[in-house]
Amino acid sequence: MPCVEMSDLPTIRWGIIATGLISSWFVEDLVLDWPCAKVKHEIKAIGSSSWEKGEKFASRHCPTSRPSIYDSYQAVYEDTAVDIVFIGTPHGHHYRNCLDAIAAGKNVLCEKAFALNAEQAKVVIEAAREKKVYIAEAMWLRHRPLVQELHRLIHQEKVIGEVSRVAADFALKVDIANLPPASRFRNPSLGPGSLLDIGIYSLTWVALALDHGTPSQSERPKVKAFQTHEHGVEVATSVLLEYPSTGRQGIATSTTKVSAPKGEPFAIVHGREGYITIDGLTPSMPYSFSVYKTPNDRQLSHYWLWTPPESSKRYTFPSYGRGFVYEADNTALDILAGRKQSALMPWAETIRMMEIMDEIRQQGGTMYPSDKS
Repeated sequence: MPCVEMSDLPTIRWGIIATGLISSWFVEDLVLDWPCAKVKHEIKAIGSSSWEKGEKFASRHCPTSRPSIYDSYQAVYEDTAVDIVFIGTPHGHHYRNCLDAIAAGKNVLCEKAFALNAEQAKVVIEAAREKKVYIAEAMWLRHRPLVQELHRLIHQEKVIGEVSRVAADFALKVDIANLPPASRFRNPSLGPGSLLDIGIYSLTWVALALDHGTPSQSERPKVKAFQTHEHGVEVATSVLLEYPSTGRQGIATSTTKVSAPKGEPFAIVHGREGYITIDGLTPSMPYSFSVYKTPNDRQLSHYWLWTPPESSKRYTFPSYGRGFVYEADNTALDILAGRKQSALMPWAETIRMMEIMDEIRQQGGTMYPSDKS
């Protein structure tokens, strides 16, 4: 089917909150000219802590447009030219930013992790429900075609039979010791640590492999967790999850102490009839997965002699920009259709993942100031 000309596409108008790294990545993909785009995205407003930072951001990342530059976030929320705001601030600011945007009647796409805890997430979602505006957690991983195809093959085609277990890891070194106390990687009020920053991806891969139904119907697994702390910050998390209804198990790990070896799979899914390995630049930017089938003539009495088959079927997917294009288009289409939440990352799933991470932190001994309120 031929792609639609850009001039014929519906348009959505964005306001960008914060001018840090994640906002720059998102905006670069919003203005990307990529094949078969479903929506035309316009950057109408940039909100920053200073006008100078906002102007510099716009000059660099919005070369073909002239958005309004504001030295406050509130001005973006009140800009009538904006249909939806993208919140790219640190985790610890999401709660307040979302509530302010909702109060102004704006639709919201909020960067993950959605909040610091489940209670904050519930308050924000209830506010959006009452105001009748759209809000979604920006878990861009779930919007990727690779993830959609993998989920279909596992749960509908059952290419490796009934899944029994999965392991996923995200390791990305951060020099915590030499960062200033105000850094988002060290300041307790901003939700530092590997779990909310990168461990959420490991948990997502486990959920994608083990969940039977749609995200809104997902089961709450049992959790056993351990965490390591240095300089007052969680630097390593290991989690075992068990699904009571099936006995399926998953292992999700994350750390900021070391980086993972390049080129190695970051997740493996085991089924009765084979396994799947997933790889890419990082667990948040997957590029391909491979399906390995167990030989039918495998002798159970000699299982210790069995080795993985040399042949497999590899699924690769084109990469457009950094991969935010799918999330951006799906979010825009939701809003243009009048929907108030995402089918791929519905409110129930955001709350479930936040509750799981709350339990992990409770067992691991990680506390944020907001947990006490």
